[in-house]
Amino acid sequence: MKWILILVSMVGLLLTIVPSILVASGAMTLEQNRLYMAIGTALWFLTCPFWMSAQKNEELKETPQI
Repeated sequence: MKWILILVSMVGLLLTIVPSILVASGAMTLEQNRLYMAIGTALWFLTCPFWMSAQKNEELKETPQI
């Protein structure tokens, strides 16, 4: 389950970066860019907190207590 969340959030991150490059090169219109970036942003913010908080919790468990 965790790997699916990581994969979906990385796809969302790519959807926020790649369209801007494609617009700059002239391969994509600005309207398409807005759509893909909105989808990518939603994917990133909806999936990322779940797997990042799980990693943080695991790191806290491994940290030795003084």
